[in-house]
Amino acid sequence: MKIAVIGSGLMGRAAAYDLSRADDVEMVGLYDFDLDLAQEIARKYGNDIITAGKIDAGNEDEVTKILMDYDACVSAVTYRYNPGLTRAAIASKTHFFDLGGNNEAVATQFAMDEEAKAADIVVIPDCGLAPGMVSVLAAAGIKEFDKVRSLKIRVGGLPQNPRPPLNYQMVFSSEGLINEYWEPVIVLDNGEKKTVNPMTGLEELEFDGIGKLEAFYTSGGTSTLPDTYKGVVDFLDYKTIRYPGHCLLFKAMLDIGLGSRSEVKVDGMGVEPRKVFKKVLEKNLSFGDPDMVLVRLIFEGDKDGRNMELVYEIVDRQDTRTGLTSMMRTTSFPIAIIAWMACQGRITHRGVVPQEIAVEPQFFMSQLKKRNINIKVTKS
Repeated sequence: MKIAVIGSGLMGRAAAYDLSRADDVEMVGLYDFDLDLAQEIARKYGNDIITAGKIDAGNEDEVTKILMDYDACVSAVTYRYNPGLTRAAIASKTHFFDLGGNNEAVATQFAMDEEAKAADIVVIPDCGLAPGMVSVLAAAGIKEFDKVRSLKIRVGGLPQNPRPPLNYQMVFSSEGLINEYWEPVIVLDNGEKKTVNPMTGLEELEFDGIGKLEAFYTSGGTSTLPDTYKGVVDFLDYKTIRYPGHCLLFKAMLDIGLGSRSEVKVDGMGVEPRKVFKKVLEKNLSFGDPDMVLVRLIFEGDKDGRNMELVYEIVDRQDTRTGLTSMMRTTSFPIAIIAWMACQGRITHRGVVPQEIAVEPQFFMSQLKKRNINIKVTKS
């Protein structure tokens, strides 16, 4: 099988790394607008399977022509490119998977369902960590119950040794981070979809060996779960985990408009605050310190006439052997696994499909375990 990866940033290079070591993969094409970067990554992680190429992700005709040579495509570029890349994948009849993270972009992709079916391909948006892996874990857990009353999803990528004042470091794109903190949040409440504001719902939680943390609402993490489980699960929400105090400080910066796309005048020139804020975050929070990813899904419901609680928990730390950060592993390995599963014929759905429907949970989880992403399961 031949799989293209578009984007050679942190997540793209980790996806290429994983795919190049998967069974039956003949070639991984790593594409970027910066050809030198793609070539550098191919040399670093390559094993004669990764090849580098130049691409303009915004040029649908160019992308379509390139994808003609591939069985599947993994998008590791920012979400705004994904609708156009989906159209290119449909035109080239290439299975397509992305890291998503923006509800509007995903809705645009789902509107292409009939075209994807006609092309005999599967398109699965939002295949990273959250949105992503947690959706498949949610599907696995829900199957354990006769009735699920509540599902609480808590996820965070954190530095192992936090530096004040924000106690955070950049582990994925600044655009994605601001998007999560800025856009509306979809939850299920009494079995119905409801919109809440981001960076609200602050709560305390704790992980063994790590200590006290906080969690709050952020956008995109639930992906299609509220639509899939509307009327099935009474309450479902997603919150991002951070060290205590982060939410208050970051929210203050957004509240004064630093996340806005509306231009302000500076020395007579129009400046978009969000663009400046992104650069400031990248400059001042890119420490490169060892990171970790925390995941906790808490299910409550009924099984065989009794109340049951099920907890899935992951504590993953940076891989010192490969140098891959925990965020790279837990975001990119899931999308690589799903793309590989589709090429292996293990995903038979066609069209634009939520991963909680398309992906067989137990096999997916077994593939995570092979990559030393271990899920602790507790029932009570």
